[in-house]
Amino acid sequence: MTSDGVYLIYPKGPYSVPVPVYCDMTTPKGPWTVFQKRFDGSETFLRGWEDYKSGFGRADSEYWLGLENIYHLTLLRSYRLRIDLTDFDNDSRFVIYNSFALSPLAISGERDSYKLHIDGFEEGDPSRPAGNSLWTQKNMSFSTHDHDRDTYTGNCASMYKGGSWYSDCHSANLNGLYLRGLSQQYATGMTWAGWRGHYYSMKSTQMKIAVNL
Repeated sequence: MTSDGVYLIYPKGPYSVPVPVYCDMTTPKGPWTVFQKRFDGSETFLRGWEDYKSGFGRADSEYWLGLENIYHLTLLRSYRLRIDLTDFDNDSRFVIYNSFALSPLAISGERDSYKLHIDGFEEGDPSRPAGNSLWTQKNMSFSTHDHDRDTYTGNCASMYKGGSWYSDCHSANLNGLYLRGLSQQYATGMTWAGWRGHYYSMKSTQMKIAVNL
């Protein structure tokens, strides 16, 4: 396998049901299994818990792989996370977290609300920094509008129109609304505060993982 495209993977083991994913085979230090891909707003990410748990969209378009699939993948081996961001000026940034897993010590990922474990932050290009925006959501449970597990007194997922590992509430909201750049809406778009702030919604994002060798 040497070209980017859709492949079948088996998150729960070789005899489980296969799941289609987009694989980035050409970006350095891969191959990368993409679990979130957005680029045109064709797929709504304003969804509830069951959709975020099981996944939605199409691997050849915009999609979310599903928390349960990501949980099982990261139980099997040690992974790192790469996040690619592109704005509407076609300027790009990326960051790396050298350790990534969801609820790695939990018997049931869902009962633990797929807590985000990240460590080892690196700027993709230190001369073009994006900032460590996901760090404030480290160790947080995943929340949706109908499954509120944040640390805020309100419901972050409802307020900011997405599903994520919200804390109080976020500095990164890549599953927010597709708002096409600058917006008057505070933090409801596909925001990455460390780069473009809370009022700017990205053109495209990818969240993807690769095995630590």
